[in-house]
Amino acid sequence: MSRTLRLGVLTPSSNTALEPLTSALAAAMPGASAHFSRFKVTEIALDAAALGQFDDSKILAAAELLADARVDVIGWSGTSSGWLGFDRDRQLVERIRERTGIVATTAVLALNELLALRQVRRLALVTPYTADVQQKIVANYAALGIEVVAERHLGIRVNHDFAGVAPGTLRELMGEVAAARPQAITTFCTNLHAAPLAAQVERELGIPLLDTVSTTVWGMIRAADASPAPITGWGELFQWT
Repeated sequence: MSRTLRLGVLTPSSNTALEPLTSALAAAMPGASAHFSRFKVTEIALDAAALGQFDDSKILAAAELLADARVDVIGWSGTSSGWLGFDRDRQLVERIRERTGIVATTAVLALNELLALRQVRRLALVTPYTADVQQKIVANYAALGIEVVAERHLGIRVNHDFAGVAPGTLRELMGEVAAARPQAITTFCTNLHAAPLAAQVERELGIPLLDTVSTTVWGMIRAADASPAPITGWGELFQWT
């Protein structure tokens, strides 16, 4: 009999891509199910109002609702620490654990764990974000010792609109950044329909695709002391241990 594994996922309120993709990934894992709690996020920018959306108190309130479902792990499926600083996610997962008693991780902490696991020092970055947000992400990875050797961004601010970016557009951007021969490509936003492209991208470009919806699931399964290896067809990261 398969182990029951309840994945509790914190979701930006205006996100429409994350939940169906996460549910599909969970369905590929025997015994796993995905459960969601939202908090208000409607735009990605560096002004005070946009940054204030990621106040821990709002995220912790959503995490407490997930705890009522007795989930095994809680994952923040969002990339805000990319521009706010990685310490924000480290602090958040500790506060979630203190508040709920449940182990936690995030899209970005899991991504960074994957990068460390494979000793990635040359990264390509594809996002829908504005140039100033992109620059913050690039700088934070530089401080981590990881060079963003190529990047593409779409200049979009409204979170709901990220899900409207066509997969074909994302694939074109991945092809462009692949010319710099990075060790990995990350699609750094959890409201993109990028995760299903992983197998095709890896086959055609020969470069791992680390989509942040997928990294969240990878990180949650690992945090729950399980192996993500049963998930196939969604990129090679699920075989990385």
